[in-house]
Amino acid sequence: EEGKFYVWTPAEVEGLLSAEEYAVAAPHWGLTAAPNFEDHAWHLLVDRPLSAVADALGIALAEAEVRLNRAKAKLFAAREQRVRPGRDDKILTSWNALAIKGLAYAARVMQRPDWLSLAQAAADSLRAQAWREGRLFASSKDGVARHKAYLDDHAFLLEALLELLQAEYRPQDLAWARELADRLLGDFEDPAGGFYFTGHDHERLIVRTKPAYDNATPSGNGVAAYALNRLGHLLGEPRYLAAAERTLRLFYPALTEQPAPHASLLLALHEVLTPPRLVILRGPQPELTAWHAAAQAAAGPDDLLLCLGPELADLPAALAKPCRDRASAYVCTGVNCLAEIVQMHDMQAILSA
Repeated sequence: EEGKFYVWTPAEVEGLLSAEEYAVAAPHWGLTAAPNFEDHAWHLLVDRPLSAVADALGIALAEAEVRLNRAKAKLFAAREQRVRPGRDDKILTSWNALAIKGLAYAARVMQRPDWLSLAQAAADSLRAQAWREGRLFASSKDGVARHKAYLDDHAFLLEALLELLQAEYRPQDLAWARELADRLLGDFEDPAGGFYFTGHDHERLIVRTKPAYDNATPSGNGVAAYALNRLGHLLGEPRYLAAAERTLRLFYPALTEQPAPHASLLLALHEVLTPPRLVILRGPQPELTAWHAAAQAAAGPDDLLLCLGPELADLPAALAKPCRDRASAYVCTGVNCLAEIVQMHDMQAILSA
């Protein structure tokens, strides 16, 4: 029954509390007013400030707080005896990927390492629970992965890993991004363009869709095209770039006729038409940290910014810029790169232009 675990009646509350406690709790939580849940029960919300209740009773605010805290403890203990509502506690890969992306982006632009730690921990948990022998699964519960992953799972997670790499480069995140991208191309892409929602080895369905519209979550095709294009520029990998372009060619008529429901595909189109600028920072700490903060403040929203310390080895060829005994920046667009930038103010001026 909806709300049954959480709601109360005045009689129930009065039967559990002393007269002094009820005198404070009832007006504070609105039990003296009309029911606020389906005309028969009360969800305990603040109806009158506790200071106003104390004044009306002629007692000190501190005394009112003591009585209210006792009332809360008694009601909580009584509620613990009720039958709890059912809870869906499975871990969905696609939804977690969206959360990871948001946390990583917010951590980067707002300088919140605690948010980055949450995002990285969530990604590591997905890798441990939803990634089995090179295959991604759509959900997991109690350490058991279930259901072969769909397009959204792969695309959203790939985009999340790209955000994590910009917040703090970890080789395992880039390696996983490449594996996911290869899975997208191998298991979901139609050679004619676009990605199916289900993999090629999924059970046969009456209709095998290629989702293009944004709904409650972004379009899997839009996010896949966007993320593959970015990863392609990051690694200099033409396979990923070509797949993104094929997807956009397939859906281009729909974009021109109905742009509003295709925001994710439009973002991907913008990325393909205007390749993202790649900014690579190299050098020792703590100088590199200062350069990273300065670059983050000056970079545009479409820039790909990677901070690569001297301890990193075996970098992909596109990222393996020289690392010297001082910080420097390398700025590239497509296959064209500027000369090494060795002054922070020069980097800021270029990125702000």
